[in-house]
Amino acid sequence: MEFQDIIYEKYDGRAKIIINRVQKLNAFSNLTLQEMIKALTDAWVDKNVGVIIITGAGDRAFSVGGDQSIRAKGGYESEETDSLDFPLDNLPLPNNHALVLQLIRTIPKPVIASVNGYAIGGGHVLHVVCDMSIAASTAKFGQAGPRVGSFDAGYGSAYLARVVGEKKAREIWYLCEQYSAEDALQMGLVNRVVPPDKLNEVVEEICASLLEKSPTALAALKASFNAETESIWGIHNMAGIALNLYYDTEEALEGKNAFMEKRKPDFAKYRK
Repeated sequence: MEFQDIIYEKYDGRAKIIINRVQKLNAFSNLTLQEMIKALTDAWVDKNVGVIIITGAGDRAFSVGGDQSIRAKGGYESEETDSLDFPLDNLPLPNNHALVLQLIRTIPKPVIASVNGYAIGGGHVLHVVCDMSIAASTAKFGQAGPRVGSFDAGYGSAYLARVVGEKKAREIWYLCEQYSAEDALQMGLVNRVVPPDKLNEVVEEICASLLEKSPTALAALKASFNAETESIWGIHNMAGIALNLYYDTEEALEGKNAFMEKRKPDFAKYRK
């Protein structure tokens, strides 16, 4: 199984997905997400896999979300993906992102986010929906949508509020500030914070512990934990429709252009 944007490894009961776009701080494109969907699906059906790890290549970023350099009016550009076995190349990027999130939630195996650096925007949402998040002490967390002309009105906001509380979730989205790993630990956004050189070791220890547990019990518990927030999937789908429409506006494009031009966006003219 060959990939371009991710590294996919399976060993000792683990499946490991590494977002491998270091030069882009592991920002994802449609191809990245499509490859993640294929890897997650493979991990789901492989009976030798009991736990999944998601992380980013290098030591600077877990993922900083959608690659703004390929975003234009109307959304993100699509890549040709003839190497994949299913036709997802015509789906908008938010739809592919939504599929990744839903796979992480519904795969009946624990999914661990190994957060090795920046987890921003869609990358932040990615770790939020994982069953556990283990962070390097150098990791940074936050949202950027309202600053760059984007938003996640599904799991990224509604489920985040369940994790950190509604007041804090609103702060995270409205102010678009960045938070340290210790901040994230205090608000319940991550499970543990460890030195960067110990991150892989600790994640492997947690995986070893999980693999000693009953897989049926873990699957049932995961389904139970998800049950209360299952309605968010419907909200997320509606939010995706709204986001795809929003990307076709001048207001959204102003946020993206300002980000690429390293200037403050001028959203004042869109307050009607």
